[in-house]
Formats: sequence, C-alpha cells, structure tokens
Amino acid sequence: MARCNGRIIIKGLLLAACLFPALTATAQDEPEYRMEVGAGAGLITYTGDFNGNILKGMQPWGTLVARYHLNPRMALAMNIGTGKIKGSTDDLETWSPIERYEFDNQITEADFRYEYNFWAYGTGQEYRGARRLVPFITLGLGLTHHSGDNSGITVNLPLGVGIKWKAANRLNLTVEWAMRFTPNDNLDGRKDIYGIKSSGLFKNTDCYSVLQVGLSYDLWAKCKTCNNDRD
Repeated sequence: MARCNGRIIIKGLLLAACLFPALTATAQDEPEYRMEVGAGAGLITYTGDFNGNILKGMQPWGTLVARYHLNPRMALAMNIGTGKIKGSTDDLETWSPIERYEFDNQITEADFRYEYNFWAYGTGQEYRGARRLVPFITLGLGLTHHSGDNSGITVNLPLGVGIKWKAANRLNLTVEWAMRFTPNDNLDGRKDIYGIKSSGLFKNTDCYSVLQVGLSYDLWAKCKTCNNDRD
C-alpha cells in the first residue's frame, strides 16, 4: 500500500511539472489591447489676473478620452473636455485698476498628448513584469475655445502627472492633474488689467489646471501570433 501511494505521489508531481509551463504560457498569452476609450470628471481652476491660487475657484469639469498604446510604457492620448471658469474683482487681494468686473466663461478644449509610464502598465498576464498601479507624466498640445468678452480660440500646452490603476483586466482608472499653459490673456475677458509689459510666450498670460478622475475600457486586442512587445 505504501509503495502504491508513493507511485501516485510521484505521478502527481510529474503531472504538475508538465502542466506548470503550460499554465504559465497561457497566462502570458492574455491579449494586449491597442486602445482604450472612456470618460472622466473633475475640477477646473483658472489662474490669471483675477486669481493666483490654483486651489481657489474650482468648477466642475467633464472629459472624453481615447488612448492608443504604443507599448506598455508609452501611449498617445486625445482628450476633449469642457467646464467653466469664474472670477471677479472681488476675488483680488490687491487694488484693482478697473471697475467691478466678473466673468463666467465656458472653456472647451481638444488636445493630443504623449504619456510615459514609469513602469510597464498592465495586469502582468499579458506582458511580463507589468504592474497594475503605475505613475505617469504627460505632455501635449491642443486648442482651447473660451466664451465671454473677447471670446476666441487659443493654443494650450498641457503638462501634468497622474496615476493609472488596472482595476480589472480591461478596466482602467486614472487620476490626473495637468496645467494648461496658454499664450492668451483673454480667458477671463480682460487683457493685462495692470498694464504690465512682459516678454515671453507664457508670461503674464491666463492658464488653467484640471484635476480629474477617468474610467476607460480596453479595446482592439493585438494579434497573439504577431510580433509583440514582450522581452
């Protein structure tokens, strides 16, 4: 009986040894996805002649996002967002050279960005060494339309940081803060109220920042038999 049990144990160990590489290979054969699409919500803050504090005067913000994965550490993203910026001379902590003024302007933007993850991003099943939680930086170029007095369109330069979390195999949660620098001083409807001359692309101009949380879903699986990004 003991000899029989010993043979059963040996056979079981041999079977497990044969199955383990196959299970490992199966886990690594989970598809990588080329794209993700989703939406987000957050807060927008205007910074300019009527507000110098990035934490003051926050207003609701909504966005749509599409992201194309170049590889597990780099992506190209397109964002479309909208929200309002508000302010008035009542918010100034110093003397105002103009009569009482307030604004409530709509901001709508579309921008393209490059995103760099500090580590490979994923579940770890589709790409060896990938992590579910990674920090990232983003830099891009876009267009902003602002309503109100002196409404118009201007260029914006988004620069920010964030964290990505793979909540499920195809579900992504992103928290991001990014400043949008612009060469425009009319987002608030008034240009250079103090009459201070300055030089430089982003000196004495209006800008805005956005703190947002986004949720996206992976689409467009890569071909398993084609070349991929694995080591």
